[in-house]
Amino acid sequence: MLRSTYKLFSAILLIMVATSCSKRGPLALFKKLSPHDAYAQKLRDAGLGNTAMGTAWLRQADATLNNPLNINIPYKETGYFPDEKPGGTALRFDAKRGQKLRISITKKPVTNFNIYLDLFQEQLPQPAKLAASADTLGAVLEFEVKQAGKYILRLQPELLRSGEYTLTITAGPTLGFPVAASGKPRIGSFWGDGRDEGGRKHEGLDIFAPKRTPAIAAANGTVTSVTVNNLGGNVVFLRPDDADYTLYYAHLDAQLVQPGQNVLLGDTIGLVGNTGNARTTPAHLHFGIYTNSGAIDPLAFVDREVKQPLPVSAPLKNLNATLRSSGKSSKMYNLPSDKALAVQTLPANTALSVSAATEGWYKVSLPDGQQGFISSRNVTEADNIRSITLKTDQPLLNMPDNVGAARKKLLNAGEKVSLLATYNNYLLVKNDGETGWIEQ
Repeated sequence: MLRSTYKLFSAILLIMVATSCSKRGPLALFKKLSPHDAYAQKLRDAGLGNTAMGTAWLRQADATLNNPLNINIPYKETGYFPDEKPGGTALRFDAKRGQKLRISITKKPVTNFNIYLDLFQEQLPQPAKLAASADTLGAVLEFEVKQAGKYILRLQPELLRSGEYTLTITAGPTLGFPVAASGKPRIGSFWGDGRDEGGRKHEGLDIFAPKRTPAIAAANGTVTSVTVNNLGGNVVFLRPDDADYTLYYAHLDAQLVQPGQNVLLGDTIGLVGNTGNARTTPAHLHFGIYTNSGAIDPLAFVDREVKQPLPVSAPLKNLNATLRSSGKSSKMYNLPSDKALAVQTLPANTALSVSAATEGWYKVSLPDGQQGFISSRNVTEADNIRSITLKTDQPLLNMPDNVGAARKKLLNAGEKVSLLATYNNYLLVKNDGETGWIEQ
C-alpha cells in the first residue's frame, strides 16, 4: 500500500513539474488544450487515469460542472481545498452581452498549489460549452461576454495539493464611455423608455452633458458613416475593430470625423448637441449599438459603475470543518441570501461540511452531497452535545449510510461516545479520538 501511494505521489510530482515548466505566464490563456485538460491528459499518459485517485479526479471534474451553485456577481468567496480527496467547485451566474468579466484568484500557499479555472457557457439541453480557461499564478482572467446567458465557473485543484483560495468575480464595460468626463456626463434615459407617448421604445441611452462637450470614440475602430437624419440630426456611425456591431452617435452639434477615418479609443468624433428631434431638449448624446438583427441595449457595454463584492465576514476558521446547524429550523438556500429559495430546512444539530465563505454565509454540503448556503449565524462547532452509552454493538461508519459506508471499527455495547451532530437516522460521534457515524 505504501509503495503504491509513493508511486502515485511520484508520478503526480513529475506531472506538476512538467506542467509548471510549460506555463506561459501568470494565469495564461490557452486556445487549444485547456490547462485543465492538459493536466488530465498528463494523468492518463502517466498511467494514473485508471487509478482510484486519478479516476476520482476526472469524475470530480464532470460532477462539479454538472452541479453548480448559483451566485450573483459581483461575488467573492474564500474557500479551502483539502488534499485527502479530489476537490472542486462550480458557480453559475448570469452575464450580459457587453460585460467584461474579471475573475481573480489568490492562494495560500502561493506556490505548489495550482487551481484550474474553466469558464463555460450553459446551453441546455446541450452540454456546457467551454468559453475560456486558465491556470492560476495569482493574476486575472478577463472575458468579454458576447452572448448573454448563464455561465459556469469551475475551479479544480491538482491532486494531492491543499490550500486556501480567495476568488473574486466582477463585471465591467467592454467599451469606453462615449462622452468626455470633462462634461460630467450622466445617463438620463435608458433602453426601453417610452417615446412618442408610448408609440415606440427608446433604442439606446441618452447621455446628458453641456452643449459641445466632446463625444468620443468608445473603442478603436473605423467611421462608417457621417450623415444627417430627421430623428438623430447630425449622426456618426463607428465600427469597432473586430466587432460584430456598430456604434451610433446622434444629436451631435458638430461632426468632426470623415467616413473611412480610423479612430482610437478616446478620440473626439463630434460635439454633444440637440439636433434632430432633440431640438427642444437639453443637449445630450443619443448612444446606440446596432447589430445585424437590430438595436441592442448598450448599457452593459459602457456602464462605468463596476460594483465590488462585499467582504467575507463569516469566520474563516471554519473552512474545511464539520459544523452543525444551531437553530431549530435553520435554512439552507440556493443563493447566499435569505431572500433566495430555501432548498432545505434543517433540524437542529444537522451535520454540515464547510467548503467556503462568502459575505456572512458559508457554502456547505450535507452528508448526502447536497450543497447550498447557510448563514454563519445559524451554525456552531460540532463539539460534544452529550455523552451516549451504547446499548448494543455498533459499527462506526465513515458516512451515514449502512449500505454503502465502510466500517472504521466496531464499537462494543457499554462503550461511551460523544455526540457531535446528526443526520437523518444517524449520529456523528467520537470515540477514542476517532469520528464516525452510528445508527440511532
